[in-house]
Amino acid sequence: MSSRLISIQSSLRPTEFDAGVRIAEAVRQTGGRAFFVGGCVRDALLGRASKDADMEVFGLEEKLLLRLLRRDFEVNAVGRAFGVFKLRGLELDVSLPRRESKQGTGHRGFAVTGDPHMSQVEAASRRDFTLNALSWDPLSGELVDPFNGRADLENRILRHTSDKFSEDPLRVLRAMQFLARFELTIAPETLELCRQITPENLPRERIFSEWEKLVLKGVRPSLGLTFLKDCGWIRYTPELAALVGCEQDPQWHPEGDVWTHTLHCMDAFARQRIGNDWEDLVVGLAVLCHDMGKPQTTYTDEDGRIRSPRHDTEGVIPAELFLRHLTAHQQLIEDVLILVETHMRPALLHAAQAGDNAVRRLARKVGRIDRLIRVAEADMGGRPPLSADFPAGQWLLERAEALSIKDAAPEPLIQGRHLIAFGLKPGPRFRPLIDACYEAQLDGEFNDLNGGLAHLKALLPREPDSPATSG
Repeated sequence: MSSRLISIQSSLRPTEFDAGVRIAEAVRQTGGRAFFVGGCVRDALLGRASKDADMEVFGLEEKLLLRLLRRDFEVNAVGRAFGVFKLRGLELDVSLPRRESKQGTGHRGFAVTGDPHMSQVEAASRRDFTLNALSWDPLSGELVDPFNGRADLENRILRHTSDKFSEDPLRVLRAMQFLARFELTIAPETLELCRQITPENLPRERIFSEWEKLVLKGVRPSLGLTFLKDCGWIRYTPELAALVGCEQDPQWHPEGDVWTHTLHCMDAFARQRIGNDWEDLVVGLAVLCHDMGKPQTTYTDEDGRIRSPRHDTEGVIPAELFLRHLTAHQQLIEDVLILVETHMRPALLHAAQAGDNAVRRLARKVGRIDRLIRVAEADMGGRPPLSADFPAGQWLLERAEALSIKDAAPEPLIQGRHLIAFGLKPGPRFRPLIDACYEAQLDGEFNDLNGGLAHLKALLPREPDSPATSG
């Protein structure tokens, strides 16, 4: 076994690899063959670790395979109708080769049946790309590569495996995120095929899954987004399409139009991901959407300067339309939109050398100033050849840390229990009093509970009988 193939073993977790070897040995003793397939083989050839693995078993009927697996593993047969078995406690799926026939539109319009007698070439042909059509026998070390996926991988080319590719429109979006994740070039014939495919009512959750991978895993998201434009699928996201050709002032944006700026910004974001999927998803989508207000606000003034006044606030509506096309996750949408609306604020506050009150109010609005700074830094990093240095970000971060509001809005010091302690009964007066105290807190009129209680006392129409002195 060559050292290159040994790397496939080293890229998998020992538990999954050892389980795969046991399965392969049991399958061989029963007259079949089992292979590691798809992404785990691809990742191994790239020298990357795989979090999960898939195996494909040839030559055994479904009932026999299930009985064999249950001898050594607890099997979740939730995918049995498609010939797929999940092993509990392991990131390892075992399946029969699957025969698919197109019976309807969209990603779900397939009848899928397991076929253990399918040839390896036919089984590989149903996979989307040649670099995913690789399989590896853990017993012999044989790498099965019927569509030259290894060569495409070495040459950094993304190529469809067969004409069956066009049966599933989701594969166009898979191409988008694969190009970004692995820094690939699309094969001309694959690009042309993608131009002929339409979304066919793809379910929103599947669309979002591919965009999520672009944002969270893309090493160069610009490659995937450029492909989206080149294959024509950008027309299905009109809010992005509107960025193409939208001019900017070359003094501040020598890189070109808003689309080009957005590509650079997304790559700048990708270089600064923090590894927290939720935080990176919120920030990444905000970076993608941050200038969606420019197409409707951009004009050339009497001095010939290109301006986009209020593009930050005007961008909220198109950004929301774009996001709702991808997801129904309301919290995600809200978190992204507030960053789009405020992405200019760090630079504005820094230029004005704003005080603590303004920083507190910004934190109240956005929730997490650290998110906003990341968006603004990516924005600044998307203007080559201008410097990506952003002193306003460091200035604001230091101010927020000093005020203990870097990753959360200021907590109201005065709450309902304090009003009750002053002898007030819960009712319509509570909210206005609490809000008034919070506004005063944000304005810096008090910074601790005792100061807040004194402020509350001054707001009350009469002296309470037994004022509270602590929380």
